[in-house]
Amino acid sequence: MEVYEFEGKTAEEAIKNASRQLNLPVEDLKVDIIEPGSAGIFGLVGTKKTKIRITVDTDDSIDSSEDMLAAKEILGTILELIPVQAVINEEQTDGRISLNIEGDVSGILIGRKGKTLDALQYIVNKMVQKRLDRKPRIVIDSENYRQRRIESLTQLAIKMGNKAKKLKKPVSTNPLNPHDRRVIHLTLKDIPDLNTKSRGDGILKKVVIIPKR
Repeated sequence: MEVYEFEGKTAEEAIKNASRQLNLPVEDLKVDIIEPGSAGIFGLVGTKKTKIRITVDTDDSIDSSEDMLAAKEILGTILELIPVQAVINEEQTDGRISLNIEGDVSGILIGRKGKTLDALQYIVNKMVQKRLDRKPRIVIDSENYRQRRIESLTQLAIKMGNKAKKLKKPVSTNPLNPHDRRVIHLTLKDIPDLNTKSRGDGILKKVVIIPKR
């Protein structure tokens, strides 16, 4: 099982956001309402977004060998067109297909803050989905970048949490994608004198770290 949190003006919008960002159909999502939204006064003052918790069932018993072969073939074709020479290693864990690109061109494929890697992952997921008429769960990595990114974000969360407690006022991260925000939230969720919340519109949002009074 994997658990995520999403927001929207309504529960329906929050669920659609979750479906899009997790690349999963709505019917595969287990939804719990954490905080119901509020229209506020005349829909202008005191509005509050709906917050939901999504539980994704990860089942290793699902045979995704066809998905893996398609994903590896498509990614290999893209790399040839760039063109770069690299080796693709595949792995399946927790119902997720992982493709790791190894070679001397990892910097080009990762891009600034992993944006090129995220773009490759999005394209491969969409192309496999179109070919096989189902939504796979494919993660593309290069030279263990994503794990290094998690470690970097964890250190950032701790540093900014300490800063918020020292200054006794909220501090904010730069705009982050949903996965990176989740790392910040999870790192600080068990610290008793800190709260975190996402702020902003669209996929990229800031995480606000708030010291409790």
